[in-house]
Amino acid sequence: MTRTIDLMISCFSKRVVGALVLFTALVQTAWAIDDYKLGPDSQFNPDVPHGAVTKHSWTNSSAFPGTIRDYWVYVPAQYDKEKPACVMVFQDGGGMVGTNGSYRVPVVFDNLIAKKEMPVTIAILINPGVFPPAPGETPRTDANGRPALRSNRSVEYDSLGDRYAKFLLDEIFVEVGKDYNLTHDPDGRAICGSSSGGICSFTVAWERPDQFRKVVSFVGSFTNIRGGNAYSYLVRKTERKPIRVFLQDGANDLDNTYGNWPLANQMMAAALKFAGYDYRFEFGDGAHNGKHGGSILPDALRWLWRDYPR
Repeated sequence: MTRTIDLMISCFSKRVVGALVLFTALVQTAWAIDDYKLGPDSQFNPDVPHGAVTKHSWTNSSAFPGTIRDYWVYVPAQYDKEKPACVMVFQDGGGMVGTNGSYRVPVVFDNLIAKKEMPVTIAILINPGVFPPAPGETPRTDANGRPALRSNRSVEYDSLGDRYAKFLLDEIFVEVGKDYNLTHDPDGRAICGSSSGGICSFTVAWERPDQFRKVVSFVGSFTNIRGGNAYSYLVRKTERKPIRVFLQDGANDLDNTYGNWPLANQMMAAALKFAGYDYRFEFGDGAHNGKHGGSILPDALRWLWRDYPR
C-alpha cells in the first residue's frame, strides 16, 4: 500500500513539474516575441566621421504623373567626388532616414563605412508619391487635422514590371547624379525596403539586374496585393539572374485576404534556394514592423557588401 502511494505521489509530482516547465517556456516565448533590440552599430558614435543628409522634393515625375514626394540624400564623410560612390536606394525614405527610428540608416552607414565593413555609399531615401489637391479641391485631413494626401504607394511598390525602376534610373538617379558621382557598376548599386517597399526593391533588381544587383527586403509583401505572389514561381522557372537577396520575416507577420506573409517569404526563400541564388533568409518571431529588420540592418549590409569590389 505504501509503495502504491509513493508511486502515485511521484507521478503527480512529475506531472506538476512538467506543467510548470511548459508554462514557464510558454511565458518566456510570449515575452520574447518581437523583443528585438538595436545593437551598437545602430547607435550614434561620436568617434566616427558623420555623413551629411539633405532633403529634396520631386514634383514633376513622368513615370508617375501628378505625384509629388520628398527624398533625402545621405553622403558619407569619406565621399570623394573624383571616385564613383556606391549607391543604395531605400523605399519609404522618411521612416529610414531618422536617427531615432527602427532603421537609422545614416547612423548605420556612418559606423559601417568607418569600419570598412561596407564601401563608401551614398544613400537615396525616397518617399512614395502622393497626389496634391487639384485646383479648387478642398484638401482632405486626417483625424488630427493634418493634410491627408492620396498616396500612390501601392501602385508604385506592389505593382510588377519595370515602371518604378525606370522612375529611379531616368528621374532620381539623373537628378542626384548632377551633384554626386554615382557608380554605374550594377554590383555597386543596392536597394532596400520594408513591407511593400521590400517587394518593390526585389522588383527593381528583378527587372533591371543590369543596374541593381543587391536587394534587402524586410517583411516583404510577396503576396497577392498586385500579383506579387507570382514571384516564388517566377524565380523557379526563370533563368537565374545575377542578384543577391537578403530576406527577413517573422512568424507573427500578417495573415489577411492578400495572403500569409510568413508563408510567402518562406516560399520566396525556398525558390531562391532552388534556383541557386546568393541569398540569406532571417526568419524570427516578429510581427509586421521594423523591429527585427532594424536590429539586423547592420548585419544585412555587411553580408550584402561582403566581397565588394570583387
